[in-house]
Amino acid sequence: MLTVGLDVHFRKSSLCLLDEHGKVLGQKQLTGTWSAVIDELKRIEQPFQICYEASLGYGHLFDQIKTLPHAKAIQVAHPGQLRLIYKSRRKNDRVDSRKLATLCFLDQVPQVHVPSIDTRSWRGLIEWRQKIVGRRVMVKNQIRSLLKGCGIVPLKKTTLWSQKGTDWLKEQVFAMAVDALRRDMLLEELAEHDGRIKKLDKALNDIGRKDPRVALLQTIPGVGPRTAEAFVAYVDDPKRFRNVSCIGSYLGLVPSQDASGSTNRLGHITREGPATLRKLLTEASWQGILRDPTIKKHYEAIYRNDPTRRRIALIATARWLSVVMLSMLRSNEGWRTSEPADQKPTAATPRTTNEAAPATRAAATTT
Repeated sequence: MLTVGLDVHFRKSSLCLLDEHGKVLGQKQLTGTWSAVIDELKRIEQPFQICYEASLGYGHLFDQIKTLPHAKAIQVAHPGQLRLIYKSRRKNDRVDSRKLATLCFLDQVPQVHVPSIDTRSWRGLIEWRQKIVGRRVMVKNQIRSLLKGCGIVPLKKTTLWSQKGTDWLKEQVFAMAVDALRRDMLLEELAEHDGRIKKLDKALNDIGRKDPRVALLQTIPGVGPRTAEAFVAYVDDPKRFRNVSCIGSYLGLVPSQDASGSTNRLGHITREGPATLRKLLTEASWQGILRDPTIKKHYEAIYRNDPTRRRIALIATARWLSVVMLSMLRSNEGWRTSEPADQKPTAATPRTTNEAAPATRAAATTT
């Protein structure tokens, strides 16, 4: 079987073809969009395996190559793990395509999971909502900055963004007309972002209701629809992980490590994987600590009443929670708390954008 290494870009690509013994049959520079790449691959009349790096649009290209009759294996390489390319002093498209072909021939490609087009679109919608939420936070910070800059004491955080707070903002009198203009424009922008987020929430809820895995994960106290759907969308196939502990590395919730001989240095978390899901899991972990004795017990075992360990304990709880969630997806079991609840959460308990489920729901085994 032939081997194809493809250094692909949207307007220009490089292709390297190896024979069944790993010798170079030819290299070619392709000018044009991905349709030119597909046309060139159609000219290969023998079965082949192909390797290219994951980049923007890698899923669409994967779907196109999969339709080719002679494409027997498609390997999408993880860009961050291709040290053979990125650590090289000589790097260009022709060299990269040959190295990708060699890795594919040797079966040494660090592969990434390629989800279906539905899952990719689902992930895109989740990420787009997160961007809109970030823009709304930016507008809120600008409003607070404007008020403080003009010597106006803002209302409490929980009140300022309610209808009562919006009415209060509109009634404020500024010494300069330009400051009032800024206030009006910021309120208009805030209303626009609120409307967009409501539309996105409706669309995401419609998708989530069709997937029973999203409802299953919401049985965990503190895990709302946004966290549950993000976890399901990014995990996609729970069986693709060797064991449940691997989810921590995938999400970048494990410490970086530098070990040699008897020396073992652990640093900050790697922060690899989807940042949005990592953020949502951290928020859900904090809500779970407030709502469920089992999650709180796990957090306190690491916290040990040491304020300097608060962040470490929270991240460790988020990693533990991700292991629990993956175990639930594998076993299809709901959450079961192992400790009696000391008290139920009150209405004053803060909620995140996850809209967390109540703690009274039944729940699941951890691993």
